[in-house]
Amino acid sequence: MIRATFDHLVVAAATLEQGEDHLESLLGVRPQRGGKHVAMGTHNSLLKLDERSFLEVIAIDPDGAAPARPRWFALDTDALQASLREAPRLIHWVARTDDIDAARRVCPIDPGDVHPMARGAFAWRITIPADGHLPGNGVLPTLIQWADARHPADTMPESRLRLAALAGAHPEPGAMHAALAALSLGETIKVTFASTPRLGAMLRTPRGPVTL
Repeated sequence: MIRATFDHLVVAAATLEQGEDHLESLLGVRPQRGGKHVAMGTHNSLLKLDERSFLEVIAIDPDGAAPARPRWFALDTDALQASLREAPRLIHWVARTDDIDAARRVCPIDPGDVHPMARGAFAWRITIPADGHLPGNGVLPTLIQWADARHPADTMPESRLRLAALAGAHPEPGAMHAALAALSLGETIKVTFASTPRLGAMLRTPRGPVTL
């Protein structure tokens, strides 16, 4: 059986500073700079959620070179960028697996081709659709396989944040349920019907529960 596990949340922002300010105001703790994704022309900041999971703020790197292909997480789309100019928002989540090729094969909704990536000391393989779209409009996860036993959360400072619940809505919840079940993620996220896809996460924080 193919098993995948929650790895991290993805919050997109027009700039990293905007994303850091926004999350600090909501959560009471400021994300710490991660590094650059040279192949995608993006960079990120990070907050630890537990020993093996985290929250990522991602933005287009103004000093990076634009890739020859669409960036991941739909960051090149006009609609998303227009939304992010108003405020950062939770757009997606990522699940890790020990066999990304097998996980991709069993998923009835194609998560995209598998690409090698690196940032600083970390290397991984990750699914990215050719046009950069969000699988399941963000409700289905991108798949990731870390190169070794190390994980980015290992070296992040304690944030006192924890993921309490992950929920999504989609016009085709049955199709979402089937894809999640194939990856053993059926209990990780609750998906209901809505005419417009959406994703939400509730975090436990020192200030009380906060919903992204």
